[in-house]
Amino acid sequence: MIENIIQKDKELLIYLNNLGSEQWDGFWITITNQFTWTPLFVFVLFLVFKQFGWKKGLFTVLFIAVIVAFSDQFTNLIKNTTERVRPCNAEGIKEYLRQIKYRSGGYSFWSGHASLSTTVTTFMILLLRKHFKMIYLMILFPLIFGYSRIYLGVHFPVDVTTGYVTGIILGTLFYFGYSALEKKLSLVKEQE
Repeated sequence: MIENIIQKDKELLIYLNNLGSEQWDGFWITITNQFTWTPLFVFVLFLVFKQFGWKKGLFTVLFIAVIVAFSDQFTNLIKNTTERVRPCNAEGIKEYLRQIKYRSGGYSFWSGHASLSTTVTTFMILLLRKHFKMIYLMILFPLIFGYSRIYLGVHFPVDVTTGYVTGIILGTLFYFGYSALEKKLSLVKEQE
């Protein structure tokens, strides 16, 4: 069964990757760059400070930094444990992928782009959903960001999908942890 899933994963990657065209390559290379998304990050931080003020806003930003660090290191642990070769570097598959002037080293499973972006997005949606209904549009960020990895041939679809699922789980767990910590800190402050 696992062999069948891996084979279908390869076939889907080849299909999706070959839907691309040279005229769109630059766009997807730009999309896959984290710095491209800086305006979104700044806007979300603006919403955090607008809603919570400076003190709780700063606490939230520090918590997000912990989320980013944990998600990144956890993904690296999994990648270094599974050691799945990226499709663009894998013999027997890279020959079927479009030749794009973008390469990535390291391992493939699971996608750090998909996992980290989904973790932060899930956390932010859960945190701000009662205050800003449009925050749900943020789901487009990991979807587009993750797809860019398939388009560029640096991740298999299963890598990206697993990153999404992991991100939803981690983002939800971090949200509950944040809520519990924030409640505990509020109780401590009230008792002083």
